[in-house]
Amino acid sequence: MGFLKGKTAIITGAGRAVLSNGKSGSIGYGIAHAYAKEGANLVITGRNVSKLEGAKEELEKLYGIKVLVMQADVNASADNEAVVQSVIDKTMETFGRIDVLINNAQASASGVSLAEHTTDQFNLAMFSGLYAAFYYMKACYPHLKETKGSVINFASGAGLFGNKGQCSYAAAKEGIRGLSRVAATEWGPDGINVNVVCPLAWTAQLEQFEQAYPEAFKANVHMPPMGHYGDSELEIGRVCVQLASPDFKYMSGETLTLEGGMGQRP
Repeated sequence: MGFLKGKTAIITGAGRAVLSNGKSGSIGYGIAHAYAKEGANLVITGRNVSKLEGAKEELEKLYGIKVLVMQADVNASADNEAVVQSVIDKTMETFGRIDVLINNAQASASGVSLAEHTTDQFNLAMFSGLYAAFYYMKACYPHLKETKGSVINFASGAGLFGNKGQCSYAAAKEGIRGLSRVAATEWGPDGINVNVVCPLAWTAQLEQFEQAYPEAFKANVHMPPMGHYGDSELEIGRVCVQLASPDFKYMSGETLTLEGGMGQRP
């Protein structure tokens, strides 16, 4: 263990979240645990500073790594290039390198039908997900080129399968998949590996979705054949660690779907 020691990973949407059973309750937070266990220093971003500070305190205490907290909210009314560039500048000032970019952050108005979706709701998903990935990838590119690094973007089965009540979320996630494939083609010669993960992990947000929109949850969220949802740290997080490994042989630009511990190449 510890093969990421000395490397730096940026993880968006990595504030501390806990499930009702006490386990890691968000994909970003689970990934942060998996990376910290391998010795990586982390830059974690999000909108909620208290959740970010909570993650920093726990991760540094448990693993002895350094965590930089950066509040960053990509939205329709912000100077988003400046917001993202400030994260990159502070990362370079603090750690001097960027080895992995993980675009995990995403907000959306799930449970709202396409006909009832407002422009503001659509923008919420597009800016927090697709535009954020675009800005972070552009800003990180020269640094990833220097380190022969990795980009790991998160999409979703909502886009792959057309889930009801998730039109803006699905659109953002499919946009991220297309953006990632182009980046894999253009950046492959620079030694940058780009992949997409489409996870089905049990998270605090999914718990809340089930409680708030039980009918939409029942229509869209199905138990995988293996009988359990993916664990955000042990399964999703460990896959992201593997994708950053210099020995990883997975083809750049492909999509990895994780459902309850099963990996597929759609």
